[in-house]
Amino acid sequence: MSTATPDFASRRARVLENLAADSYSEDFDGLLITDLNNIRYLTGFSGSAGAAFLAADGRTFFASDSRYAEQVKTELDPGVEVEITRTYSGSVVSAALGTRGGLVGIDDANLTVAQLTGLRDEFAALAHGIEFHPAAGHVEEARRIKDDVEVEIIARACAVADEAWTALVEAGQITAGRTERQVAADLEWHMRQAGSDGVSFDTIVGSGPNGALPHYHAGDRELVSGDLVVVDFGAYVSGYASDCTRTVGIGPLGDWQREIYEVTLSAQRTGTSAVIDGSSCKDADSAAREVISEAGFGEYFGHSLGHGVGLDVHESPGLSQSSTSTLLRGDVVTVEPGIYLPGRGGVRIEDTMLVTDGAPRVLTTTSKELLEL
Repeated sequence: MSTATPDFASRRARVLENLAADSYSEDFDGLLITDLNNIRYLTGFSGSAGAAFLAADGRTFFASDSRYAEQVKTELDPGVEVEITRTYSGSVVSAALGTRGGLVGIDDANLTVAQLTGLRDEFAALAHGIEFHPAAGHVEEARRIKDDVEVEIIARACAVADEAWTALVEAGQITAGRTERQVAADLEWHMRQAGSDGVSFDTIVGSGPNGALPHYHAGDRELVSGDLVVVDFGAYVSGYASDCTRTVGIGPLGDWQREIYEVTLSAQRTGTSAVIDGSSCKDADSAAREVISEAGFGEYFGHSLGHGVGLDVHESPGLSQSSTSTLLRGDVVTVEPGIYLPGRGGVRIEDTMLVTDGAPRVLTTTSKELLEL
């Protein structure tokens, strides 16, 4: 666990700067925040229910219910005004604006139609003349560049995942006769033992032909000699995710399997070298993709090269052919090329890394040498 204290006030100030650049900036009275990870980023609250309001004058209001009355005393940033109530959104906006009404920005990208309808009904009942306007992405934009506290926590989440992977391999728990589900359960247990608060996504263990399914899960298929096994896993530590993929062999592998592994590893190294402050995300994707295409497997690498990692395991920026983003110092991203041969098997190799002034700092550090277990 990190011993440093996040600078929540600076985070909130960055969001207000982003909001000020909105075309409606002169009219906004504040931003209503309902996404729990956005709330955590701005206030420190890690619970599962609540709402926050970031007023244009810099004040911040938070509401949750009685289940979290004690939790907010220890978690919430002292600069946040708190109310314990059953009506989260209405309470924070009313606390900030009183009865005068106003224009409230909402993070519509994180709201369902039902939730938006509920908000409108709630504020109509208050009769305060509140108007909503879409204002999505302002918190996420601030979240993209990680501060030193966040980097420390993400590095710990990666270390936890590394420790668990090493324990799994050394215990001989990836072996013929075991099911994908058993391997996933053991890996998740090792992550818990190493200090994970949970998994950052459902662990993927794709053996044999299942390894050709990029977003497979972990089923009841037994591992057999000659399989490639794709294992994609991540730990959550203090709210932050890690993301890592390793591919191993069960017993001796064939030449075609070793070939696609070496091509993927070469692409992963090339993509990693392209993760440079100021370079385009598209170019990083292209660099890795070219390696796979030149080896004759271009049609079998369909997904993007990578994505941002933070409070969510998938964040901006995306490293893809459609990306218009530029990599920036402080981005934490994945590089995860793969080759997937339908009905036969696949390989993916993935690391989480920090964009720096020079070469990226790779945070997932277990060996990528091909293991034939």
